[in-house]
Amino acid sequence: MALFGFGKKKEAAKRSACCGASADGIRCIRVLGAGCRSCRELYENTKAAVQSMGLSVDVEYITDMQKIMSYGAMSMPAVVVNDRVASMGKVLKASEVEALLHRLGF
Repeated sequence: MALFGFGKKKEAAKRSACCGASADGIRCIRVLGAGCRSCRELYENTKAAVQSMGLSVDVEYITDMQKIMSYGAMSMPAVVVNDRVASMGKVLKASEVEALLHRLGF
């Protein structure tokens, strides 16, 4: 908890320890979900999109509700790129994930 601004730096440092740096500008991609079928489907579609784009970034699947709440995603499943929520509440197809990444400038 960050009361009066204390502790915010520690929380930000924990979240910014991403999957690793990439020359493409994408440090990490995370799929947030509760473990249901649609969340797993988005995870698989995201992995397929990253592979077809030839990116060397691992896709992480997060089901821990405390971690999910720290991103501020109000509905699941959600896609987080470089610690920013890029999509939430939809199961995107692989082509839609590719379009999303291109729209974000990657």
